[in-house]
Amino acid sequence: MSARNRELLALVPATLLITAGFAAVFVQERELVADASLTYGAIFLGLCLAAHLVIRWRLPDADPYLFPLVAVLASVGLVMIYRLDDTLAREQAQWFVIGLLLFVATLVVLRDYRVLERYRYLIAAGSLLLLLLPRVPGIGAQVNGAYLGVEVGPVAFQPAEFAKIGIIIFLASYLRDTRSLLVSRKIAGITVPRLKHLGPLLVVWGLAMVMLVFIRDLGSSLMFFGGFLAMLYVATDRLVFPLAGLTLFAAGAWFFASTVGHVQDRIQAWQTPFDPDLYDRIGGSYQLAQSLFAQADGGLWGQGFGQALVRLGDTPFLPAAQTDLIYAVIVNELGLIGACAVLLVYVLVVERGFRIAVLARDSFSKLLATGLTTVVALQVFVIVGGVTKVIPLTGVTLPFVSYGGSSIVANFVIVALLLLISDRARREARA
Repeated sequence: MSARNRELLALVPATLLITAGFAAVFVQERELVADASLTYGAIFLGLCLAAHLVIRWRLPDADPYLFPLVAVLASVGLVMIYRLDDTLAREQAQWFVIGLLLFVATLVVLRDYRVLERYRYLIAAGSLLLLLLPRVPGIGAQVNGAYLGVEVGPVAFQPAEFAKIGIIIFLASYLRDTRSLLVSRKIAGITVPRLKHLGPLLVVWGLAMVMLVFIRDLGSSLMFFGGFLAMLYVATDRLVFPLAGLTLFAAGAWFFASTVGHVQDRIQAWQTPFDPDLYDRIGGSYQLAQSLFAQADGGLWGQGFGQALVRLGDTPFLPAAQTDLIYAVIVNELGLIGACAVLLVYVLVVERGFRIAVLARDSFSKLLATGLTTVVALQVFVIVGGVTKVIPLTGVTLPFVSYGGSSIVANFVIVALLLLISDRARREARA
């Protein structure tokens, strides 16, 4: 069976999942199975089929499993958001369509993704500008103490979701040119790069610290810096670089956690979420504590669709359930078994991304695939780790599942870039 036929066949489970999910929600809410579940399933299949036809035409040798895995995650997200708020689900469905359109546009327009190397400095400057936009007076929007969004009239988006792609492209191009210089000098058998070649490491570390303090985005700072360290390790094959980077990040995080108020609040809420003095404080631990309660209530098998206690009257029992705490809702309703199934899909997505990086022949493609995959993996780790109290809770979205137009659109662009890299790598390997 050809790769494209396998991809087409793999879209069937995603369609069945969204159809069965909506049917379960309708049964729970209305005690009947509405025809709308079949309609939603048919529309979802039609949209995915259209994207599949473009992939079949444009990228005949691309990875056959990455897009179906993303479709499974998107179907889970649409069902869970509809169960929480049908209005938000309609908006998410619109963003899903926009994301697919941009996905298709990337495949069609960007015929040779390596052309991005020519504009790496322009892309880097634009990405930095995007990161700073939320602090611009008049358009910047503060959410739960962090400056994440930009509002221009009726349009609102999170610039960091798109900036991460540009920064990864810049770093992949820069490291391709300088990786040999980074490992050219050894002192006492240890690789010690020259100070001028450490510039990117220090600049990206400084950028992560700026994000930590200036826009108060803990999750994105970890995501950006972690992706850079993974690319640096792949480029140099020297463990000393990620170790040095982790030391720098830990030192910076410790310093700002000791001196900056809002970072201290996040750390305290993480360490003692059930402290009565922190529980009811503005920006305190209420959200994290309720998340832990909801997950404990789900148990092994879950309470079932529609059974999660999201609101008590007009009071939200799970604040931001459709974004920050959607994993807690999944655990509550589908149990530990369902949550592990969702995480397993993410593991498969990451595995396909790294497989693409391994198959890539040229350094830029290998580094780009590594960076993009690492960013997605870290984004999942940051939100799931925050909700389960492994790390401090941040406002990063769960890719393709959480409500958010910027997130789903940007992640579809990432998938498109990975498929472009995959098609070239598999075509060259076959030749």
